[in-house]
Amino acid sequence: MNKISIVAKREFLTRVKKKTFLLTTIGLPLLIFGVYALIFYFAANSSEDTKIAVVDEANIFNNKLTDKGKEIHFLSVKNTTKIELDSAVAKNTYDAYIYIPKSFSLNNLKDSIHIVSQKSIGIITQSKIEDKLSNILEENKLTTSLNLTKQQLDSLKQTNSISFVNLKSGENTNVKSVASTLVGYGFGILIYVVLLIYGTMVMRGVAEEKTNRIAEVIVSSVKPFQLMMGKIIGIGSVGLLQFFIWIMLTFVLQFLLPLFMHVPQNPAMAGAADTMQQTNVMAKFGEIISQINMPLILCCFLFYFFAGYFMYASLFAAIGSLVSDDPNDAQSLTLPVTMPIIFGFIIMMQAVNTPTSSISVFGSLFPLTSPIVMMARVAHGVPEGVSVFQLILSMVLLILGFIGTTWIAAKIYRTGILMYGKKVTFKELGKLIFRKG
Repeated sequence: MNKISIVAKREFLTRVKKKTFLLTTIGLPLLIFGVYALIFYFAANSSEDTKIAVVDEANIFNNKLTDKGKEIHFLSVKNTTKIELDSAVAKNTYDAYIYIPKSFSLNNLKDSIHIVSQKSIGIITQSKIEDKLSNILEENKLTTSLNLTKQQLDSLKQTNSISFVNLKSGENTNVKSVASTLVGYGFGILIYVVLLIYGTMVMRGVAEEKTNRIAEVIVSSVKPFQLMMGKIIGIGSVGLLQFFIWIMLTFVLQFLLPLFMHVPQNPAMAGAADTMQQTNVMAKFGEIISQINMPLILCCFLFYFFAGYFMYASLFAAIGSLVSDDPNDAQSLTLPVTMPIIFGFIIMMQAVNTPTSSISVFGSLFPLTSPIVMMARVAHGVPEGVSVFQLILSMVLLILGFIGTTWIAAKIYRTGILMYGKKVTFKELGKLIFRKG
């Protein structure tokens, strides 16, 4: 155990002291934050508004095209001809115009409304303009045809609320479903990324020491299994440190991001609006979090995080020990290891929506996919998303899977780490696994 800790300490310090660690751990999040801050800043302070002149001779819109939007401004214009509007658009007085003649009729479907512009209007802006006009036209047509008032029409549009209620708890599960989906996706994707990134780091670390012939010196004083476990623990500790730093940076940067946002001219109103918005967001966030069993989810996340990492890291270490002088040899050998991770991610996308389906249950019990899939089911709660028996069985199977994969990886590692100049095939790999002694 002492030798394993020595190897783990060496792996940890070697990677933490590198400049690349600081760049990827601190520099990359800061770069992403800077890019997003610039995007928010230019989006919030952009003055590229769309001004649309409206000549409504048929009084179709009944002065309902009010200038309420921040991006699209409808300006009512009277006693103007189409020629004058064309000239105004050409001179950039308006970005576009709408001309509705007196002969226009809502009942005549051949009559259409044209938004005339000289410059190109983006697809999103086009969609907003079309939605605004369509809603007013639909409302006018219904009130005219059915002889209804605006209040009566609004009353007809209102319907009884629909909610989903749990049989046992009697609680409304609408908010809980949203929370379970978001949390399931978040933790599932996090484990998926960890398995791929840090598993690959273990493989590359083993392959580099083998190709540099450093492993020969280390194995002379440390058993191959101790070397493998030391590398897995050391690189895993680097990953945990990165996660801790990223969490701290997230809390710090979330307070800095509003500084890059647009600040309205009236400070008093801006402060009141920001306070109210933050209060609403925090209240909504608290409501979502209260609907799920967060302590259970965090405990399960830690278990599946560590168990999944150690299981796959041992397999990646075994692959790294088989790499010869050409690192590209690892690409063909990593396919059987990476495919279950990808399958687990695909099943997880199904499990967040239907946690009790057959494929979701299978994916959460099968050790190679359970670290990813089970997080999607646990987010829905126990026993709503997963039964207590299935959760315990999944953990037991994952522990057995970890023991089995570590045993297989150790047998491959102790021979492969000293094997040079030979490309290993799957047939020879099978011989290494089932060889006695």
